[in-house]
Amino acid sequence: MKKQPIKIENQKGQLSIERREFLRKAGGFAIMGLFGTSFFTSCSDDIQDPINIDSNSEGINVDGDTITIDLSIIEELNSSGGWLLITQAQTLVVNDGEIKALTSVCTHSNCDRNWSLSDGNFRCSCHGSVFTTDGEVITGPATRPLSQFDVQIDNDIITITK
Repeated sequence: MKKQPIKIENQKGQLSIERREFLRKAGGFAIMGLFGTSFFTSCSDDIQDPINIDSNSEGINVDGDTITIDLSIIEELNSSGGWLLITQAQTLVVNDGEIKALTSVCTHSNCDRNWSLSDGNFRCSCHGSVFTTDGEVITGPATRPLSQFDVQIDNDIITITK
């Protein structure tokens, strides 16, 4: 018994606009389902952008390796969850129940101005490293912690020594 060759017909044409639109939308939904919507949106509603303050701001004085902050003027640190990025001093200051100060220079690639605070952790948006408010690495690509600075509080004056 001889096998008969299978006849294959090729057809050419164009998809209708409705069909193309359907496939485009279906592909988009498939991608969102695969990665999750968090890939396309913020990971948390609790993201706080920094209060960027330079050393010439009233209430902050930077003198070499010493930073002083007057809490009667800079009120962001008076309650837990408040934080500052002092750009010219490359310093993050946070109140997480106690006042802490860290370098704002990410240990992964030396970014120093792209920080947010989310769910009580600092996130460097240059490459996505996440750190505790103590400076410890939670997720990389950074592998080394942020340096902590000495903090002293006397009445409404915070003194940070780098």
